[in-house]
Amino acid sequence: MKIQLSDHFTYGKLFRFTLPSIAMMIFTSIYGVVDGLFVSNYVGKTPFAAVNFIFPFIMVLGAFGFMFGTGGSALVSMTMGTGDLPKANRLFSMLTYVSIGVGVVISVLGILFIRPIAEWLGAEGELLELCVLYGRILLIGNPFFMLQMQFQSFFVTAEKPQLGLVDSLAAGITNMVLDALFVAAFDWGIVGAAAATVLSQVVGGLYPLVYFARSNPSLLRLTRWSYDGRALVKTCTNGSSELMSNISMSLVGMLYNVQLMKYAGENGVAAYGVLMYVNMIFIGTFIGYSVGTAPVIGFHYGAGNHGELKSLRKRSLVIISGFSLVMLALGQLLARPLSRLFVGYDAQLMELTLEGFRIFSFSFLFAGLAIFGSGFFTALNNGLVSAVISFLRTLVFQIAAILLLPLIWGVDGIWISIIVAEAMAALACLVFMLALRKRYKY
Repeated sequence: MKIQLSDHFTYGKLFRFTLPSIAMMIFTSIYGVVDGLFVSNYVGKTPFAAVNFIFPFIMVLGAFGFMFGTGGSALVSMTMGTGDLPKANRLFSMLTYVSIGVGVVISVLGILFIRPIAEWLGAEGELLELCVLYGRILLIGNPFFMLQMQFQSFFVTAEKPQLGLVDSLAAGITNMVLDALFVAAFDWGIVGAAAATVLSQVVGGLYPLVYFARSNPSLLRLTRWSYDGRALVKTCTNGSSELMSNISMSLVGMLYNVQLMKYAGENGVAAYGVLMYVNMIFIGTFIGYSVGTAPVIGFHYGAGNHGELKSLRKRSLVIISGFSLVMLALGQLLARPLSRLFVGYDAQLMELTLEGFRIFSFSFLFAGLAIFGSGFFTALNNGLVSAVISFLRTLVFQIAAILLLPLIWGVDGIWISIIVAEAMAALACLVFMLALRKRYKY
């Protein structure tokens, strides 16, 4: 039976509706890891460090697509909740075309300035040249990557979350097959890894664009549109938390690399890369759940169904808590096999990665609450609170921890700082939820 945004959501129905979004984000994260896996095992440690060193900067630029998706889907779903579907489609169309234009401009600027940025971050010699080479190729696909990120949210709003999963599977399989072909078989090195990613992004961005441009059975379709400055500002405000979250994580990732170069050298950067790959997959569960529930929350908020809104919040917190415990257990169990998968060829690097993995995995106990809380307020069209939660989680707490704790515990302090930052963010999220429960009647 088809699940609609207007339904009453039990635990089972909520899980079934969000499962495609969760799978979509996990699989998107997995295929993002493939480049690192092939580069590490087939090209070498320095190219692997280069991929990890410049990747946070690339993610900063692609994060604008996530902003248009999460912020726009909150506005579009709320408009749908009021019963004005034609207006919802006009807003959806405008945001899609604006995203394409912004993506092109960002790509050009990124290609021009990637070398001085890599130098400023501390890359030099062979590491610098590999960073610039890999980054410039990846930036060619940035407009398509932004579209893919945007449509992950809009597929859910259109009541077609399974198509978002299909899109991610198509892009992911493309990347995996081409990585095996370009890197392992043809020996094209870091260039082959970057080319495989770009082509997979083209698949991920074009498929939904074609789907929504044609007549389709979903709630959304690309139609004639006119510029709506207020709606665009509202979208950017709503999605600013997700933009801030992605940008902040990338900026903090750069800071982690700087600290690791200081305390552990190139091995530290490589070890951190492995942890971030795993973190992308695990955190993808929380992000996928938040993306999947946001249109439902936005719809019932727009329709004034406060009882359902309260139920959604309570059930979601229970589900997020369950996910957190499972992820901690998996992190401890999989620490050694995953470390060996990436860096088993280097004993010293393997031990550094394994030690970091076992400490770092405790951060999963707290990360989900802040991620869901930020998405919850985005869905309520309160971009300010959502942005504050993300700002505290991904920037303020992280920077304070990463600068202070290594002074006490050295390299271990870098891994511990992630736990401390996530715990502080979870506490801040609870404070906001309690303070605003009467205002939104949840």
